[in-house]
Amino acid sequence: MAVKPTIPKGTRDFSPLEMARRNYIFDTIKDVFSLYGYSQIETPAMENLTTLMGKYGEEGDKLLFKILNSGDFMKDISDEEAVERNLPKLTNKLSEKGLRYDLTVPFARFVVQYRNDIQFPFKRFQIQPVWRADRPQKGRYREFFQCDADVVGSDSLWNEVELLSMIDEVFSRLKINVAIKLNNRKILSGIAETVGEADKITDITVAIDKIDKIGIEKVNEELLSKGVSEEAIRKLQPLLELSGENEEKLTALSEILKDSQTGLKGIEELKFVVDNFDSLGHNCQLDIDVSLARGLNYYTGCIIEVKALDVEIGSITGGGRYDNLTGVFGLQGVSGVGISFGADRIYDVMNRLSLYPEDVTENVKVLFLNFGEKEALASAKLVGKLRKEGISCELYPDNAKIKKQMGYADSLKIPFVAMIGETELQENVVNLKNMLTGEQQRIPAASIPSAIL
Repeated sequence: MAVKPTIPKGTRDFSPLEMARRNYIFDTIKDVFSLYGYSQIETPAMENLTTLMGKYGEEGDKLLFKILNSGDFMKDISDEEAVERNLPKLTNKLSEKGLRYDLTVPFARFVVQYRNDIQFPFKRFQIQPVWRADRPQKGRYREFFQCDADVVGSDSLWNEVELLSMIDEVFSRLKINVAIKLNNRKILSGIAETVGEADKITDITVAIDKIDKIGIEKVNEELLSKGVSEEAIRKLQPLLELSGENEEKLTALSEILKDSQTGLKGIEELKFVVDNFDSLGHNCQLDIDVSLARGLNYYTGCIIEVKALDVEIGSITGGGRYDNLTGVFGLQGVSGVGISFGADRIYDVMNRLSLYPEDVTENVKVLFLNFGEKEALASAKLVGKLRKEGISCELYPDNAKIKKQMGYADSLKIPFVAMIGETELQENVVNLKNMLTGEQQRIPAASIPSAIL
């Protein structure tokens, strides 16, 4: 018995129904990106390892999929090196390329490579798959899509405001109720300065990021275990208990961080973004969250995270401001800010809440049944005319039993069936059946477009 074929763990096949739903999400995001003036680019699935290595830290380097060199990839490996099994050294000789780990590093490479050909500020979006050699588990895949939008070459906080408006627009269109959580890296630095533990900013932010999961008491215990002094923990308590409206939080933060110039700068930036976003109007909930860290070593200003309100799931969008995206490739001083929609998690939310439009899976609008050679030819000619008018339709290819042909239309949820039999052929009409209501009408062929709208 033949072995049933499978796919690698951490990857997925998508059926026509699943693809229709995913494309609805992708098309919605793409439309909003374009509406806001972002231009689409694409980068290769594989990059030179010199581009990728060292950009994600030691653990990230381990999760890169390396591609073996073409031909005799062992030709430069001596017997001694093979026995020694020094993997980093062997990798440099076995592989020159790897699959992209994210869209950010390839984008940085793109900006530097084409810096003389692009206009700054440069607004780009990408919707492409990325790969990570991670251990597959629920919600974590080795191949998945990212939907990124970034603007580089501008320090203006209006870019942050615009990105928030884009987030609000996307989720309004998808009918997902969300809360956008905002923070600023400078506020986090100011907090660490104010409590006298500037060198422990990472330990502090990692701990307070867990408040929702483990509570304040456990956070305090973790801080103590990391060597944060009891006095510093005492000073942190008003921040851990911060509540109220955004304006109240900003006022409280201004008082708590009054002796930190860095912290006050972060508050000023956050207030600008919040006030202007509110002035423009939005549907989503907007919350200042001082526990939000997201890639502390990466972001330098505003930090953004989006949570779905009606489904228990992780972040479905994230992003923020970074000051030196292109520095790793030798082009200094190019600031940027960007967001990334988690398409796979958004897909899970949409499925759980059944938020897709009824016609999202509709592909073919009209199926012409096949009653024989002459009738099929007449139907095929009409199919061609309708396609030129932008109406998706098809002719059933075989002269099969009508029950089978109708079953085909029903299984694919095709809303209309057109029948041209011997009588209809003689009278130059079409018998059109609405598959939802069961209603049938004999109409001139030219009337089909108006009848199916």
